Amino acid sequence: MADVQKRVAVELERIAPVIDELGARFQDAGHSLALVGGPVRDAMLGRLQTDLDFTTSARPEVTEKLLKGWADAIWDLGRDFGTIGGRKGEWQIEITTYRSETYDPTSRKPTVDYGDSLVGDLRRRDFTVNAMALSVPDRGFVDPYGGVGDLAERVLRTPGTPEESFGDDPLRMMRAARFAAQLGFTVAPDVVAAMTEMAGRIEIISAERVRDELVKLVCSPYPRQGLRLLVETGLAGHVLPELPALALERDEHHRHKDVYEHTLTVLEQAIDLESRLGAKPDFVSRFAALMHDVGKPRTRKFLDDGTVTFHHHDVVGAKLTRKRMQALRFSNDDIDAVAKLVELHLRFHGYGSGEWTDSAVRRYVRDAGDQLERLHILTRADCTTRNRRKADRLRRTYDELEERIARLSEQEELASIRPDLDGNQIMEILGIAPGREVGEAYSFLMELRMDNGPMSEDAARDALLAWWAARA
Repeated sequence: MADVQKRVAVELERIAPVIDELGARFQDAGHSLALVGGPVRDAMLGRLQTDLDFTTSARPEVTEKLLKGWADAIWDLGRDFGTIGGRKGEWQIEITTYRSETYDPTSRKPTVDYGDSLVGDLRRRDFTVNAMALSVPDRGFVDPYGGVGDLAERVLRTPGTPEESFGDDPLRMMRAARFAAQLGFTVAPDVVAAMTEMAGRIEIISAERVRDELVKLVCSPYPRQGLRLLVETGLAGHVLPELPALALERDEHHRHKDVYEHTLTVLEQAIDLESRLGAKPDFVSRFAALMHDVGKPRTRKFLDDGTVTFHHHDVVGAKLTRKRMQALRFSNDDIDAVAKLVELHLRFHGYGSGEWTDSAVRRYVRDAGDQLERLHILTRADCTTRNRRKADRLRRTYDELEERIARLSEQEELASIRPDLDGNQIMEILGIAPGREVGEAYSFLMELRMDNGPMSEDAARDALLAWWAARA
């Protein structure tokens, strides 16, 4: 507890100007104000961010008035929900009137009522570790539901009954999985039981809100923990049914190991490699790892000799991935990127012991396009064999492929590979106007470029004229 107090003291010093000045403004106007929820929890964990959430007895119009002349900027985040936003220096601020909100069983929109006390407002919060507050400017600590103890035990509980909490907002069931993934916390047994019993209630939540929670979970430090909870409670069956379906399948090379466990391991191994992309969690590469084998249940076949095959599960998986991501309202860019990675994740295995021609390597790079680095990550992560010799061989082979790509890229600028003649040159040489034939000629030259590498303009011209004559 002494360590917690020390961390809190350090974090409070960082935000002292904000909480003291803002608290005094509300106090002078006869209203109470408290730092609440995530910022209080994160201050105790020593990981306070620049987003500060407050709750107040003041109505939104009063909050807006009190922020004027003090905040650098003010905006309306959701007046109907009692929330006004602002910025003071580096700090992003949200101030919400005490409230309670509930979902009608048949509606996706919550009904919001203003509350009249801080303790009542805290009771409506999702989990006890988010139901702590610090009143300002006096800095009085308020913890009516034992959040400090649960934080110390690293467990997620609800302030009231789990059934009451999830009935008020079913998305909190996904938030439980997300917090387990973000914080590495366990979830109390009664909370897990309620999630299991009420999993179907998630259907009333909009796809966009479900998507946002799923992204946060996947981009967390411990996504395996959160995904397991979604599967075990049945929530995944409603929001990402392709994932629990994998638990029924067996890997074609190691039938003792189900594809579900393999998939979670691939995800973790992809995370270990994503530093190749930068310092931040990369959702696209992580989600591609999670979805790369979802085509297996649809393509499983048992052969007479007892083996199992999953032919074309890459193509089928890409289609299923695209359909699921569309249902969750992902952007077209994210959908295209993840689906491409799923479709290409087996391509490397045709490389064998390095028999690919330069033409095949060029096509690999062209087909991957701007997802090449992510494809490197997914392909390497997809090796989960316990056979050390086999794993080392696969790693060395892929090292060789990457080295060949690097050499060819340096020689030929593979990332921006183009035919040796452009559209204008094609029309001039063939004496044709813009149209379908120009596109066909361009495709011919592109295939020629892939097969032969760079050609001189004269050689490309001769090849084009020969193709045109044969075509005629």
